[in-house]
Amino acid sequence: MPGWRPRLRPAVATVLVLAFAAAGTGCQAARRPSGPGAVATVFTTGAAAAVQDLQARYGAWTYRGTRPWQSANALGATIGYMRASGSRAYLADLNLTYRAHHRGDGFRNRYYDDEGWWALTWISAYDLTRDRRYLAQARAIFADMTAGWDRSCGGGIWWNKQRTYKNAIANELFLDVAARLHNRVRGDTGYLAWAEREWAWFRGTGMLTGTHLVVDGLAACKPVLRSPTWTYNQGVLIGGLVALAAARGSGRPVATARRVADAVIARLSPHGVLRELCEPSGCDADAAMFKGIFAQNLQLLAGRSARPEYRAYLRANASAVLDRDRRGSEFGLSWNGPFDSSDTARQASALDVLNTQLPGGRAAMSAR
Repeated sequence: MPGWRPRLRPAVATVLVLAFAAAGTGCQAARRPSGPGAVATVFTTGAAAAVQDLQARYGAWTYRGTRPWQSANALGATIGYMRASGSRAYLADLNLTYRAHHRGDGFRNRYYDDEGWWALTWISAYDLTRDRRYLAQARAIFADMTAGWDRSCGGGIWWNKQRTYKNAIANELFLDVAARLHNRVRGDTGYLAWAEREWAWFRGTGMLTGTHLVVDGLAACKPVLRSPTWTYNQGVLIGGLVALAAARGSGRPVATARRVADAVIARLSPHGVLRELCEPSGCDADAAMFKGIFAQNLQLLAGRSARPEYRAYLRANASAVLDRDRRGSEFGLSWNGPFDSSDTARQASALDVLNTQLPGGRAAMSAR
């Protein structure tokens, strides 16, 4: 990849390696210290190691071995770390990414879902820095996404600009971005109107099934009920509904989000640990990133819910990642182990769930 160079800071890397060596290699469950403070330190150390390794894969404008949407999510995971930890170590990487792409608006491409991921990342960057350039970038991306809406299947946006497929993820992102922009643009009515329009259409498509799990998309305007219930489709809908509830000042969308979350915990989490349907050996490069997206959105729902089981579930998953899916500072595909290999997608996904356990994670991830 042009311009890629390692960025692991030697002194910090040494401390993290020593700390992880003391905790174990990850091939077996680590012997975890007792007490709330000690447990928090384990997660803090784990997240710091994960983000260091992730940013070692960064190359001034993207991440090694990623597609555009994955670069958006990898940067988003790093932003999430800075918000939850109070660190500002990677602000330069954030600004470099913006400057490298902004002039030609490289955040827009042939795929509306790619654009939605970048819009969410720049909203998160705005939340971290209050730099209005980032919010303006998210608004520009969303404006392009609206061109994907038409009357086919009664509404909704297309997955790509060739208009070959209407699917869940593009429309969930459209809902999420619209609602979050409304929550950040004073006096807005337009973004809220789009969010309400999207949700009215989405819930009528059948993609959110009677099992309270979302299938991948539509064929001939009918839900493909045998298509996978990918974890990120569940997560982005949860995040969008939490944002819509904040926009409305109403808890009704949260009730739907809870039903989706409960279905994931009951049906997609053997032994209490989130699992992609393609695991352990059938996942492609995209699916390796999905679980972390669910975790960060469940954290948003936990911030709106009095249900302690969501926080307990996130804690159990973060513990599994540290105990059973780790080799040094690298993290693998299956959170319940064993570790297989590491790449940018796996690393960002693990960081997402570890971020939920940082001391500032609950407050930092509550913004919608």
